[in-house]
Amino acid sequence: MSDSVLCNVAVLGATGSIGQAALNVIRRHPERFRVAVLSAHRRAGELDELALEFNPDFVILSAEPPASFAPRWGGEWQAGSQKISEAAAAPGVDTVINALVGIAGLETTLEALRAGKRLALANKESLVAGGELVLEAWRAGGGELIPVDSEHSAVHQCLAGAGDATVSRLILTASGGPFRDWPLEDFEWIRPEDALAHPTWDMGAKISIDSATLANKALEVIEGHYLFGTPFERIDVVVHPSSVVHSMVEFHDGSTLAQLGYPTMEIPILYALGHPVRLLDRHTPFDPVAASPLVFENLRLDAFPMFRLGVEAGKAGGPLPVAFNAANEVVVDAFLHQRLGFTAMPKVVEHTLGHFGSDPLRGVDEVWAVDREARRIATESIGIRTGRNMPYVGG
Repeated sequence: MSDSVLCNVAVLGATGSIGQAALNVIRRHPERFRVAVLSAHRRAGELDELALEFNPDFVILSAEPPASFAPRWGGEWQAGSQKISEAAAAPGVDTVINALVGIAGLETTLEALRAGKRLALANKESLVAGGELVLEAWRAGGGELIPVDSEHSAVHQCLAGAGDATVSRLILTASGGPFRDWPLEDFEWIRPEDALAHPTWDMGAKISIDSATLANKALEVIEGHYLFGTPFERIDVVVHPSSVVHSMVEFHDGSTLAQLGYPTMEIPILYALGHPVRLLDRHTPFDPVAASPLVFENLRLDAFPMFRLGVEAGKAGGPLPVAFNAANEVVVDAFLHQRLGFTAMPKVVEHTLGHFGSDPLRGVDEVWAVDREARRIATESIGIRTGRNMPYVGG
């Protein structure tokens, strides 16, 4: 990115936690970045406030606003999820921050890459559900794909200037979530409010639950496989409760590089927006003594079966990563609404995965077909388990 050219940015998912962090970064660098597009799903009032502040070219609300909604920002409003994908390829947009939630972000990812944009990707489901399709679009468009996940941003930074052939393995870190040291027999009694209390990160409800089950880390392993072309057997995960070391890269010569920093999404967002330039920005000076000791632990695979299920789905490929992602979204929603217990979530997901093979998917339509079918199977399974109306607590 040139030092002198103002970069027009589309912030998609602007009212979510990643979108808000991105806008915080942009607020501090008005000489470098201009908000060209803002989008949200349902939070019309919040989107209106942001439009008043940033005055973009247009804003997009993918869902129907409330009948009583009367926007104060007088610019161009657009509606519908298709408009978000179109905005990602718009000529007036240089960089797309895809902070959309779920598989709905896949089409936007593809459109941005096909159009040769710089894509700052926070929507990990794009790579999980459409990995090969995303790589194909990336090659065709010739743009840039820079991850915003803190773990993959760390890997990206550690790989700077290193050839792919020199990499021995990637080591992703996981906080372990709020139940890292809970006795296994207590998992049956986990409530949504327990799972939402993440020890180191402030995130939305869906990502917080995924972190609590370690489904999120399985998604990140799949994402890392596609982002960096690393075989699954050379991607390891360790628990690092303080979330100071975001990831490590081990090289063939025995050296290991790590990226460290206090937990904040604003640093990887700033890196993605400014790359290859490291922009001067406010930050808390890193104190290695205060951050010590840096503790690492093995994953408790027996306590968090969602991790195993997700990684196995990623290795098998075809429709299984799509089915895993879809079923996981269904069980997370059911758990948050107290229709499914914490220990029942992986059982529903495993049941769903058993309905799919591993033949390659040939296009977006097939991805959506698998997504719909997996959601149907998972939803039906929850209904059977709960007797439709009875909350299901145990495993």
